[in-house]
Amino acid sequence: DTNCFDGFLGMVQALQFMETDVVALIGPQCSTISHIISYVANELRVPLMSFASDATLSSIQFPFFVRTGPNDLYQMAAVAEVVDYNHWKIVTAIYIDNVYGRNGIAALDDALALKRCKISYKVGFPSNAKRSELINLLVSVSYMESRVIILHTGAEPGLKLFSMVKQLNMMGNGYVWIATDWLSAYLDANSSVPAETISGLQGVLTLRPHIPNSKMKSNLVSKWNKQSKKSNYSDLRVNTYGFYVYDSVWAVARALDAFFDDGGRISFSNDSMLHDETGGTLHLEAMSISDMGNKLLEKIRKVNFTGVSGQVQFDAGGNLIHPAYDIINIIGNGMRTIGFWSNYSGLLSTVSPEALYSKPPNISLADQHLYDVIWPGETAQRPRGWVFPSNAKQLKIGVPNRFSFKEFVTKDNSTGSMKGYCIDVFTQALALLPYPVSYKFVPFGNGTENPNYDKLVQMIESNEFDAAIGDIAITMRRTVTLDFTQPFIETGLVILAPVKQHITSSWAFLQPFTLQMWCVTGSYFLIVGVVVWVLEHRINDDFRGSVRQQIITIFWFSFSTLFFAHRENTMSSSGRGVLIIWLFVVLIIVSSYTASLTSILTVQQLDTSIKGIDDLKSSNDPIGFQVGSFAQDYMVKELNISRSRLRALSSPQEYAEALKLGPKEGGVMAIVDERPYVELFLSTYCKIAVAGTDFTSRGWGFAFPRDSPLQVDLSTAILSLSENGELQRIHDKWLKTGECATDNSEFVDSDQLRLESFLGLFLICGVACILALLIYFGIMLRKYLRHDQRKSLRRFISFVHGKDPPKNNERRSMSLLGSSTPATPMSSLTTLEIERPAREVRNGSVIEMES
Repeated sequence: DTNCFDGFLGMVQALQFMETDVVALIGPQCSTISHIISYVANELRVPLMSFASDATLSSIQFPFFVRTGPNDLYQMAAVAEVVDYNHWKIVTAIYIDNVYGRNGIAALDDALALKRCKISYKVGFPSNAKRSELINLLVSVSYMESRVIILHTGAEPGLKLFSMVKQLNMMGNGYVWIATDWLSAYLDANSSVPAETISGLQGVLTLRPHIPNSKMKSNLVSKWNKQSKKSNYSDLRVNTYGFYVYDSVWAVARALDAFFDDGGRISFSNDSMLHDETGGTLHLEAMSISDMGNKLLEKIRKVNFTGVSGQVQFDAGGNLIHPAYDIINIIGNGMRTIGFWSNYSGLLSTVSPEALYSKPPNISLADQHLYDVIWPGETAQRPRGWVFPSNAKQLKIGVPNRFSFKEFVTKDNSTGSMKGYCIDVFTQALALLPYPVSYKFVPFGNGTENPNYDKLVQMIESNEFDAAIGDIAITMRRTVTLDFTQPFIETGLVILAPVKQHITSSWAFLQPFTLQMWCVTGSYFLIVGVVVWVLEHRINDDFRGSVRQQIITIFWFSFSTLFFAHRENTMSSSGRGVLIIWLFVVLIIVSSYTASLTSILTVQQLDTSIKGIDDLKSSNDPIGFQVGSFAQDYMVKELNISRSRLRALSSPQEYAEALKLGPKEGGVMAIVDERPYVELFLSTYCKIAVAGTDFTSRGWGFAFPRDSPLQVDLSTAILSLSENGELQRIHDKWLKTGECATDNSEFVDSDQLRLESFLGLFLICGVACILALLIYFGIMLRKYLRHDQRKSLRRFISFVHGKDPPKNNERRSMSLLGSSTPATPMSSLTTLEIERPAREVRNGSVIEMES
């Protein structure tokens, strides 16, 4: 009997027991005694088969320590998984104030941190605590905001605590109690638990080390029950730790068999370091060192068999492999298993752990599942896990006291209360919460100028404010230290610039294209004309004649394609290919020109010299921003705009005046501000408009300290307001814009059609022309080399310029036509032959003659 609740007596009794020659130790279950005995076992080289669950007991510090039971490291990982599965973020921990309790809660703290959860309040008590002390402890716990309570104690103090919990009405709706495996061990070991005790445990969750069902286990339970009846201990049953003890004995027995099979012998030797001081009576010299300890320890670590507790095999750390736990819900007079946790997958599941070992580990959080739980208060609805503390003070909520754009938030001077769009959103969202929240608004700012919003959020970090609401932009830097709710309005930075109306002039027909576009288009007309002439003039009489006539033909043919009115036929395949591509280009250009000119002549045009953020960055003119806005830091740090260029403006009137003056007369070239302010401004001032599009995508939210539960609930409430249309109603109440905003918020972009838009078309046409010319000159070069062996550039040019002689069948047709002309009736000639002028070649020139 290691006397778990009296460490001193347990230690003395253990040392007295060690005076005999000991081969191995089985036990103790107490972590406190195990720590002490581990030092002795190391010194005497005696393997210690312990079921102590303290996670700090390790084979690294104590090489002869072998854990044959569960490890709190894994139990606390299972508890943390249950907490995370139910979406709780904070818990309260109550523990017995000894090595077992403190180290267990330390392991829980680490496991919760991995799940981004935490222990918000922890409190310990001694094993001999008085009733009044326990009541005070529970009262302090009831004042805390967390309603998820982890109880890590022993059976006797734990049950004593639970009896008081019910008396203090802390086992009702909203509470969650999770007891570690001490509770399941007590209930498993006692067949008749007092009704008063079990009634005080309704809805409690507890854990039990998982023991797979087997015939060996059933036989042991049956034998134990028979033996306990004979000994008049029929109420005492075997719990999970009993199975671990049973397997520990067998593990030592198997290790001893293996040791003797290898020729091992039992022997001991005295430890010269152990002796009593003069006159001492502890008999320390009676303790002897086991000479066979190291070899026996090696055999123990190598055991591998199936016991009543499952597979008995140790990992490198001296722990049993495949640790797992049952998740149990206490209902009625019994316990119901709602799922399992296994270190194999690290997840919760309704499938028994041994069924998972034959499959690859499934670490998908989406596959986690537990059966339904009956919580304290006999409800199946999962508790929230927290409430506002009953003794909590009012929340101090900072609210910006604005000077401009008071529709969003401002102080009512007559009543002293805060009002505006943001205030209505907050109060309506708060009304959707299932619990009351006590708060008071604290104006931030003097009302004569807009406050600095960075200072406002910093006051939350310094705990001067519990939260801040208003038109607070959610920026990356602010989210590092604070939590924001779901954005209740989308916003982004935009550019405000003065606009002017285009007046249609007598030269309006030139406006659709830029000068560069006009030049390139005209050049391509001439280029295509020349290319077609080169490809056709050798074989096509339409492209021959005097130099003057050929130049006129090139110009006429080129520009007549603009109206698809060219009368010259193309005869070569290359010429036809180039012409088809060019006609497609002309079609696109003419259509675009027509559409742009129509827009210019029929639609009122607004124009601004600023097209986007790049124009601001490339200029040196002043830029305006709203006082207190994050836009100043954004332009300086993100856009690298000099701070000397920025001008602070405090009201819509200053906006309009600065834009009207312009940068040359002491004003600004543009103003950068958030879209909600801009839309409200444009509802009044009509000669200003947004240039370009939003260049940031942000939103406004309410700011809270890190891990604030209120932030999560308000986010859900804001989403509900958005879905039921209430958020839009509030928007229309405070921010409804007039007709002026409709005229100016989006204006027609007066950009001319630029070359960049048609660069692909011109590129295709240019490549077609080059390929056609290369193919043509390649063919001409081959013909020239066959016709004339003398290589001369001048003769080659003359050859290319000359007319291609007619083929034999063409000559024969011409001779037949000439001999039969007088006899051919006029009616057999086509209309084209009647109308086209006859041509005669004289001295290499074509002379037109009338028919």
